[in-house]
Amino acid sequence: MIQSVIQQFLDAFVAVQGWLLDKLVQPPLLALGLGSYIELAFDGVEIFMWGVLQLLVALLVLRPLETLRPLEHWKDRKLVRVDVLYTLLDRLGIIPLVVFALIAPIFVEIDGWLRFRGYIPPQLEDLFPALEHAPLLGFFVYLVALDFAEYWRHRLSHTFGWWWALHAIHHSQRQMSLWTDSRNHLLDDVISGLWFAIVALVIGIPPGHFIGLMLVVKLVENLSHINARLSYGRLGERLVVSPHYHRWHHSLALPPGRSFRHGCNFAILFPVWDWLFGTLYLARDNPPTGIAPHTVPGTPDHDGFWRQQWDGLRGMWLALFGPRRPQP
Repeated sequence: MIQSVIQQFLDAFVAVQGWLLDKLVQPPLLALGLGSYIELAFDGVEIFMWGVLQLLVALLVLRPLETLRPLEHWKDRKLVRVDVLYTLLDRLGIIPLVVFALIAPIFVEIDGWLRFRGYIPPQLEDLFPALEHAPLLGFFVYLVALDFAEYWRHRLSHTFGWWWALHAIHHSQRQMSLWTDSRNHLLDDVISGLWFAIVALVIGIPPGHFIGLMLVVKLVENLSHINARLSYGRLGERLVVSPHYHRWHHSLALPPGRSFRHGCNFAILFPVWDWLFGTLYLARDNPPTGIAPHTVPGTPDHDGFWRQQWDGLRGMWLALFGPRRPQP
């Protein structure tokens, strides 16, 4: 039943995607002599459509949650405005398409080079044939494998000083809301895209699962940043990352009495990774968010998009070539 509903939704999605491409996107491309970009445009339309769906979920579900059960009350939401810009650039496909255009040719070449030499990247179904007959179970297994890799990407972005200088853009927001999820340095987005593509190549994520996996990750990440009093309970907090759980990751100060060197609660979807690798922290209170001044070279404390991007690059340069300084 569930698979049938999902398939009907995907069929309708593809039909709309094809219509948008044929009626709105392809004619001007052909008129401008850019027919070679039609395949890229097809992917762009898909990214755009998924982004619109995510925006609808954010506006119809997450924003009402923030209104009904706000954790913090802000008289001035000026600091949130730049996050709205980040979200529109991300969800409407502008940033993802740029990242895709940068890394896709590289991995097409790598994949072709490997296949030409007789190496076909394995899929998990090769190791566990039973997954071929249980697509939902296969989807979940890929989701767990991807989340494991994402945990380490996230943790490493707090470990290396140059990477932290970029990732600090995301953490510098002191008015964390549903819009904060997309607040990232553009170079950090490129690195994340490379990481995801490498993982997808190594574990052989099937094309049919790829978009679905991205959608689940994005939705949970979006939810985990909302400004709302929302906890999943004693058990739920240990099963899925919640806004309360993730807020400690964005805490202005490290948890009291703890010796985490680079932070806590790095998990994207499943807290089990924090538990296994010693970075789990659970508490009832909700700490203020942001980063303290001077914890990263060129601390991004400006509210303008381009100034934040410059702060990240400057901080990365100072972390690599400036005077030695303590880790965050």
